[in-house]
Amino acid sequence: MVGIVSYGCYIPALRLERRLIADAWNRNSMGGERSVANNDEDSITMAVEAAANCLNDRKREEIEGLFFASTTAPYQEKMSSALIATVLDLGREVATADFANSLRAGTAMLKAAMDSVKSGSAQNMLVTTADCRIGYPRSDHEQTFGDGAAAILVGDKDLVATFEGSYSISNEMVDVWRNPEDKFVKTWEGRFILDEGYTAHMKEVVLGILKKYDLKPEDISKVIMPAPNSRTQRSLAASLGFDAKTQVQDPLISNVGYCGAAQPLMMLAAALEEAKPGDILLLAAYGDGADAVIFKATEYIGKSVNRYKINAFLKNKLMFSSYVRFLSYRGILEAQPGEPFRLFPSATVSWRERRSSLRCHASRCKKCGCMTFPVQRICYHCRSKDDYEEVRVSDMTGKVFTFTRDNFGGRSDDPVIVQTVAELENGLRFYGIMTDCDPDSVQLDTPVELSFRRIYEGAGFHNYFWKLRPVRKGEIN
Repeated sequence: MVGIVSYGCYIPALRLERRLIADAWNRNSMGGERSVANNDEDSITMAVEAAANCLNDRKREEIEGLFFASTTAPYQEKMSSALIATVLDLGREVATADFANSLRAGTAMLKAAMDSVKSGSAQNMLVTTADCRIGYPRSDHEQTFGDGAAAILVGDKDLVATFEGSYSISNEMVDVWRNPEDKFVKTWEGRFILDEGYTAHMKEVVLGILKKYDLKPEDISKVIMPAPNSRTQRSLAASLGFDAKTQVQDPLISNVGYCGAAQPLMMLAAALEEAKPGDILLLAAYGDGADAVIFKATEYIGKSVNRYKINAFLKNKLMFSSYVRFLSYRGILEAQPGEPFRLFPSATVSWRERRSSLRCHASRCKKCGCMTFPVQRICYHCRSKDDYEEVRVSDMTGKVFTFTRDNFGGRSDDPVIVQTVAELENGLRFYGIMTDCDPDSVQLDTPVELSFRRIYEGAGFHNYFWKLRPVRKGEIN
């Protein structure tokens, strides 16, 4: 039997009220708010967050493969999944692959992972997806888009939901696209997209999978249908015979937005959190055709070891104060750079230090137990040399030991940098920049955790490192 072992999602802390966007352009607001990736986040960092949430305390060496899906991967001729696997501290022999160029890349990836495990080529596969799309200023997309990520661990034992079957259709249609040189998402006329594209193909794929497996709408406990807006989803559900109040999964449009390729798996994770044993879940996703997948919750549902529930991400947020700052964070308005942008990185040094900078390994002395980050050959405490073991510290929590507010280290849209030293578990001291916080709210003993982030651009490639952030409060397993 093949299915879902664990699941998790990630929603950035920053939110922007759609009213602020509408007011800037003298337009009507679509209501609610949308999630916004911080200026140190991208599809890779969000995918890492979702995958870590999904894995939590599982043994990383047992993961045999990692797939990544996105329409906004930071690199084109470099495998993002290999970087994500390294940051997650997965094994050397892990299989990796990227899925891209379609809004249903996430479901295509999920189906490929199910097929891999079902065929016996792997016992488990971790799939993670994230998107951070940009809509034209003043467009509807600017309000409806959101940023987010999700991850699913596929396996053949201890399943919280079994894979019951799938159905797909393909269609060539120029409706939503980006050329290689484009920054903003392009679309054709709205009614054409919704009527001849989304609605027609979602109807076909849902009716097709119900017929294939001899099911009726009333047999489905929850139907998960990502949509560009809530009205379109409700109309589609009604036309298919589903009860909008009891059977249709919240599309997350009002408080998160439409997160592209990540949306289907984000909604699936939310549905699994609420599912009961025996529930049948139907997931359908659109993009150059459509995919539909059916899962059935088992007696293990509710026992997944993911750390943060989706409500924890929804409840804990930081609100943007202005639309202009949002434009700056998205790179639409250029901010005056500060000190972090004057560094000159080296690909050779990045490769040599990847155990600490990417895998977040510290050294632990075998003689006295002293832990040091980054990895050091000589123990600070007992001075023993090359007698240590490496320990992953990315999943450790701690408290602020000391900090300073640096008013000269940031950029013009984020001028105050909180330089922080945290004391993690086992007395390990970790120096890093604080992110996802109001600088004035940071105090001694503030609970913190580690987060993988972009730090600056240089030498023609993206540079990543670990930062600190306040622990999000909420539903934590």
